[in-house]
Amino acid sequence: MDQQPPGGQDPTSSVDGPVSCYRHPGRETAIRCVRCDRPICTDCMVSASVGFQCPDCVRQGSGTGHHPAAARPRTLAGGTIAADPRLITKILLGINAAVFLAVLANSALINDLELLGRANFYYGGPPEGVAEGQWYRLVTSMFLHEAVWHFAFNMLGLWWLGGPLEAMLGRARYLALYLLSGLAGGALTYWLAAPNQPSLGASGAIFGLLGATVVLMRRLNYDMRPVFMILAINLVITFNPWGGIAWQAHVGGLVAGALIAIGMVHAPRERRNLVQYGICAAALAVVVLIVLARTASLT
Repeated sequence: MDQQPPGGQDPTSSVDGPVSCYRHPGRETAIRCVRCDRPICTDCMVSASVGFQCPDCVRQGSGTGHHPAAARPRTLAGGTIAADPRLITKILLGINAAVFLAVLANSALINDLELLGRANFYYGGPPEGVAEGQWYRLVTSMFLHEAVWHFAFNMLGLWWLGGPLEAMLGRARYLALYLLSGLAGGALTYWLAAPNQPSLGASGAIFGLLGATVVLMRRLNYDMRPVFMILAINLVITFNPWGGIAWQAHVGGLVAGALIAIGMVHAPRERRNLVQYGICAAALAVVVLIVLARTASLT
């Protein structure tokens, strides 16, 4: 009749015989996990700061000093891989759609939410705009559309470009890229456009996603010709002779998106968070400085 090993003795070894790997019983080994003391073979051992650990302890984060989430798979930029890689893109689409429907129901919202430097909406009325302290217009204008074709074109761009970028960067980094690109486009428009020239739309943020896509495809050594063709077409539309397009928002968003993406996907692994937080903080600082300088010149 089979005898049970004494309490506490590893079941993979006999009293006097050699020790076998707990995952591969046929492999003898003299190595044990420094956390749980189970025997492990050379195929199972994982290097630790001191000694070796078994795959189960590494997977559970047992005794490593790190949260178990630290062992989760990461995106190219270091973000956590999510179950729904388009969640933020869907939320952004929903916000844009909700604001568009609100404008259809009440067109007066355009004057309240559009980007405007400084102007009077009617003779003798009070001045309105960012220069008058209405900084919220830099954000609200990013989600504001009036024409159906403008809304549809930007939302298609958001879906086509945003989904893959969100999957590659991770949710937090992708959202930061989108918002900072939109703010950069708005800041450049506020700086260079006439104070009474209104501007609206998600184009600055979308061009930021386009710039980031160029950087990401270059980083992955993909064929660059398709994205360069899309970029060229959009730039031709931006600078078309018929006017009516705030080219400043497109250029500001494009440059900001490309620079932020460079910092995100080329950051050295050991200083990744520092570089990524730093590039985002720098982009926001530039936006604030531009807005402050332009406001000082208009007031």
